[in-house]
Amino acid sequence: MSELFNEIDEDVRRDQLKKLWEQYSIYIVAGALLIIAAVGGWRGYQYLEGKKAAEAGAAFDKAVELSEQNKHAEAEAAFTDLAAKAPSGYRLLARLRAAAEAAKRDPQAAAKLYDDIAADRSVGAPEQALAKIRAAGLLLETTSYPNMLQRLEPVTAPGATFRHTARELLALSAWRANDATAARQWLDMIANDGETPPSLRSRAEALQALLPPVAKS
Repeated sequence: MSELFNEIDEDVRRDQLKKLWEQYSIYIVAGALLIIAAVGGWRGYQYLEGKKAAEAGAAFDKAVELSEQNKHAEAEAAFTDLAAKAPSGYRLLARLRAAAEAAKRDPQAAAKLYDDIAADRSVGAPEQALAKIRAAGLLLETTSYPNMLQRLEPVTAPGATFRHTARELLALSAWRANDATAARQWLDMIANDGETPPSLRSRAEALQALLPPVAKS
């Protein structure tokens, strides 16, 4: 009897599965096809992105070679093209390198390129700060101390990645403007920061020696 009941149960299950299949087969097949298409699409996307990255890497290396061969106009054009077309990982690097190449022919134009990077909210804070530093370095001899202060003061705060260079540039700008008080302020910040690099500290001490002595009260 138990075998008979088992056979009956098996027949019932088959009938139920058949009915389910007849009712939902189109959805099951469609779901399976969607999964296959999604996996295939993702693999295809990964392949294309990898191919784009490899091509961008090769183009970036070629542009670097042009720069090293002193073909700066060609290198600038190559980096600019990469900045417009490359995947995001290379885009910012290409923009920075394009600005560096531009600096060799036109510091003012290069500073504008760096300013554009610094103002781009899609760029990370450290990269924005770096762009500010590089723009200010190009403008040091042609712009006023108030302009330099406006550019760099936000990146001089304790803990800021490029604070040491920003303070040095501000000290130099103040010294060029004959503002001994401001120059001394930045030099003191450099001296009192235990993480100031030794080479920068030495330069700051040399500049400090050029300042007039503090008036005694």
